[in-house]
Amino acid sequence: MLCTAPGEPVLQPQPQPTPQADAPPTARTSLQERRPRALKHGDSFGLFDRAGDLDGAPDSPEGLFHLDTRYLSRLSLTLNGQPPVLLGSALSADNTTLTCDMTNPDAGLEMPRGQLHLRRSKFIWNNACHERVAVRNFGDSAQQVRLDYAFAADFVDLFEVRGRRRPVRGEDQPPVVRADAVELSYHGLDGALRRTRLRFAPAPHSIAPGGAGFVLDVPPGKQCVVFLSVEVEEGNPARALPEAGADRAFHAALRTSRRALRRMASRAARIETSHEIFNEVLRRAGADLDMLLTDKPGGPYPYAGIPWFSTAFGRDALITAWQVLWFDPAIARGVLTFLAETQATTEDPANDAEPGKILHEMRAGEMARLGEVPYGRYYGSVDSTPLFVMLAGDYLDRTGDLATPRRLWPQIEAALGWMERAQRCGGAERGFVTYQRRTPQGLVNQGWKDSGDSIFHADGTLADGPIALVEMQGYVYAAWRAAARIARALGLQPRAEALDARAAALREDFDRVFWDEALGTYVLALDGEGRPCRVRSSNAGHALFSGIAKPERAARLVRTLMDPASFSGWGIRTLAAGEARYNPMSYHNGSVWPHDNAMIAAGFSRYGFRAEAARVLDGMFAAAEHLELRRLPELFCGFPRRNGDGPTPYPVACAPQAWAAVTPLSLLASCLGLRFDPSDGCVGFQRPSLPAFLDTVALRNLRLADSRIDIGFRRVDSEVGMAVLSREGAIRATMTS
Repeated sequence: MLCTAPGEPVLQPQPQPTPQADAPPTARTSLQERRPRALKHGDSFGLFDRAGDLDGAPDSPEGLFHLDTRYLSRLSLTLNGQPPVLLGSALSADNTTLTCDMTNPDAGLEMPRGQLHLRRSKFIWNNACHERVAVRNFGDSAQQVRLDYAFAADFVDLFEVRGRRRPVRGEDQPPVVRADAVELSYHGLDGALRRTRLRFAPAPHSIAPGGAGFVLDVPPGKQCVVFLSVEVEEGNPARALPEAGADRAFHAALRTSRRALRRMASRAARIETSHEIFNEVLRRAGADLDMLLTDKPGGPYPYAGIPWFSTAFGRDALITAWQVLWFDPAIARGVLTFLAETQATTEDPANDAEPGKILHEMRAGEMARLGEVPYGRYYGSVDSTPLFVMLAGDYLDRTGDLATPRRLWPQIEAALGWMERAQRCGGAERGFVTYQRRTPQGLVNQGWKDSGDSIFHADGTLADGPIALVEMQGYVYAAWRAAARIARALGLQPRAEALDARAAALREDFDRVFWDEALGTYVLALDGEGRPCRVRSSNAGHALFSGIAKPERAARLVRTLMDPASFSGWGIRTLAAGEARYNPMSYHNGSVWPHDNAMIAAGFSRYGFRAEAARVLDGMFAAAEHLELRRLPELFCGFPRRNGDGPTPYPVACAPQAWAAVTPLSLLASCLGLRFDPSDGCVGFQRPSLPAFLDTVALRNLRLADSRIDIGFRRVDSEVGMAVLSREGAIRATMTS
């Protein structure tokens, strides 16, 4: 936003983009090459290699993390001094448990390779990583073997893992060693004492600050079991060690986690289709969402992604909650509540905060607390605020729950106030909301494409600020409309009329200034002098998503987005091939982002182009078929789709990433033209379309208030028929063709 308080300078853009916290992390080893295994619960997550180990390298992304700090950097398991041979590694279908099957090597044991089977199972629950290792002897004679753990905790900040260098750090504390436990700790410069406790059962035969060893006598046909619990804690004084051993802690936490997962699953809708691989994609999407959800006082909140973004982000959570609003509206309520509670109330240029703005990112590590990075509570996204209002309106439309937006109305009004002020001083063109950072450490670009080179002119020159993004104006338009619907429901008719008038005026100005007939699309942005960035980008598709696009522009815009220059066959590229900065291997200038495609496909559906939405779903499903775990990552490269090949991975893409994970759920709803009318107890489908790979779809446990319904669809040639399979309560389904 251009306006500043008296005496506060607005920083001018730098000649060259500086590294930003939300730009792609530097990577010495590709995450795709590592193929790591991720586990998460609450504010803790682990990134392990395929054998369940952590390599301990200072530049490695692996580790057990809690609140943006790595509490365990090394964990290696050896058998008689040798790494076991990995047979296979798999995450459970619900993402809760990592299971690694291993066997003995030829070296180091007087037995043939393959006589011992090691099954290593681990999961994370309530700030602890629990592990069980069972060693089974398939030979015909007893074997004595030595099982050793080596471990270390470097307590580095996540931003250090991502490549930041700190001249000064806190102090490692003397380790505490007991018969069955080791405590490692670190006193940070922020005054916090962070501890890692490793507890073993049974008590190891040897134990030291960096390792523990077991001597196991394994009879033929029998097994011996070892348990490890790694507990992380911040604070002073320390908690006393629990009386229960690591073995009992393992079983108790596993039971509790499974009960919690069953409760979560009963709340959401379910999807069954005629294509079993697509069913696997959908199950993984639901499991990834469940893993990334973090319980907050106001409800579930989806953290953005593992490993770099396992924390509360505003934009990511708002879009994720919107994508699954039809599927599980409780997530939207949790997101709205948390973001209302963390809304900015004062001016703070160091954090890009202004009254009414909605959070961009919230970090709890040592560097954020010390101000070494500005992300303790950082508000440097221009779009979180209108997206917050949009989601509040859509939540009301989906659920009929007026109590939630009524409770949040002061925060909604504060967000509207920020938008009104932003429009009054929005740069060269009156009425458009712009951004420009106010701290040198903040993000240069503050839309969802927040890397430093993502906003530019046709000749490749970077745009100078303040910048008015095409999608941002659409979000503002949709926010005015959403707020008007809420105000009308609250009986605030004059306020509703004023908000609708603002939206109508913005739509006219937007069409006049942003539409480019020669390009066949809306321009990417306006720079600080009001000059258009005449670039074909996926951003323009968000004008369909928000509804700001005039109906007469829709067909031309859809053709542009689905042209081979933009549509790779896997999905719509962030930037069309042939543009000055096009690079299919870039973060934002030619790659394919699943969530971006989900939002564009929702726009296609809004304007009646459901066949095109089905093509996007077909491309995303084809990509997921080739990807490990059937999991869509944060992004992948924008090379054209070729028969027999999968999409080219982006080296440091997060997986799972919340808004990517749930993209298949959102795309399916867009293809079906799904709508809700709580006042009439009706679930509606407008001219549904299904891709060629789907013959039937069943939506189960769709809820409105206390009622629920199951609905089936069958595709016959290009037509789709609907049938109600079951229902409970006052609910019905309709379909328009």
